Amino acid sequence: MLLLADTISRLRVPWNKRPLTDADFHRLCRKHNVAVTEMPLRVSGFYYCLLGQHFIAINSRLSPQKKLFVMFHEFAHYLLHAPSGSATANYHGIGKRTRVEIEADSFALCALIPLGWVESERFAELCTDAGYGEAMTRDRLAVFERHGL
Repeated sequence: MLLLADTISRLRVPWNKRPLTDADFHRLCRKHNVAVTEMPLRVSGFYYCLLGQHFIAINSRLSPQKKLFVMFHEFAHYLLHAPSGSATANYHGIGKRTRVEIEADSFALCALIPLGWVESERFAELCTDAGYGEAMTRDRLAVFERHGL
């Protein structure tokens, strides 16, 4: 997790300090030359690299909170797990829960639910008032308990 924190600090965004937004995601993608496409998909989203160009595809039919989570999850794959440039893809929600998927989820959860909220808000408020579901809130609390993030 220290490598994760070091890599993220170089982004120069308030990750884990305030909730990041759709605008933050698109700004990061422009800065890093990652092309983003939103369209109806059978999966929530995926990241892929082809001939050195990086792409993120997001399912346009997702709820706003789920879409934002998937956006930052897929950006985490680019940031933390970008391949060397050969053709490859990572699909959100498909396959086993690997270390790579757990890292991408942790990045996205901290991007949406900052540390200050976790330390000060009641569980029910995070679930309802902030618009996060119970599962996402529970996952965020687990990241906090496991890594202190």
